[in-house]
Amino acid sequence: MPHEVPGTPPPVAPAGSAPMSPGQPSPPATAPAPAAAPAPAAAPAPAAAGTRAKLVDAVRAEVGKVVVGQQGVLAGFLAALLADGHVLLEGVPGVAKTLLVKTVASTLSIDMSRIQFTPDLMPSDITGQLMYEQATSEFVFREGPIFTNLLLADEINRTPPKTQAALLEVMEERQATVSGEPRMLPKPFMVIATQNPVEYEGTYPLPEAQLDRFLFNILLDYLEADDELEVVARFTGEHRTPQPRACTDAQQIIRFQELVRQVPVSESVARHAVNLVRATRPVDVRAPELVKRYVKFGASV
Repeated sequence: MPHEVPGTPPPVAPAGSAPMSPGQPSPPATAPAPAAAPAPAAAPAPAAAGTRAKLVDAVRAEVGKVVVGQQGVLAGFLAALLADGHVLLEGVPGVAKTLLVKTVASTLSIDMSRIQFTPDLMPSDITGQLMYEQATSEFVFREGPIFTNLLLADEINRTPPKTQAALLEVMEERQATVSGEPRMLPKPFMVIATQNPVEYEGTYPLPEAQLDRFLFNILLDYLEADDELEVVARFTGEHRTPQPRACTDAQQIIRFQELVRQVPVSESVARHAVNLVRATRPVDVRAPELVKRYVKFGASV
């Protein structure tokens, strides 16, 4: 008796033929009918991952038309933007901090505001305030520069802590409370703050609560020799710096931010990250004195 392979269907007689009796030899097999031509396949939809990769490459190419080098800093900007975080930018004067931020905002096609922090800056100069309209005899809220997509806080450490604190609620909750009424900020919202690491006279160091609001602390260094030669070439002779084109918009950035939050994380990776964070807290390690020597405050949750 032949062995039957599980899952193999029994032989079926062709349609219209007479039923076969047991022991009757099976009729010779006929040639199969030619298969119908397959229908033309629809054009494949572009892969989302490939689209995002092309977008990042396009942003880098457009920013490179204006800013020479600093590709690592640009990568940090884009990572913080997609993660819905903020960036603290440190660098000596003349390394194109402000130019880089303005170019990125132009390439992303989002609104941008710039605040030059000074010792006499008031919190209401940042968040906005209620103004009395004499024509209507009503108080009207005048928005401050924080109501934008990309806020450049230039030399943030040159204003007193009272004014610096105006950004605490803004950076954490994406809203500003003025006269007891919370006002939501537009999306996406990102703060890029700059500070000079070599001049400390007349400055106010950022408190720990303020530093905790930043996702990245990025250092801008001097350019390489070849990059500096490229800068000289761009600003001499008849060379004209081209204007960068917009590669995306606010709505697409919001969709990418939502997609980032949907990326699955395995338990082993999450546990490793938690262990690294807890290791910065002296209360959770076996050698607290060693941690205190190098870490002033442990990482937050």
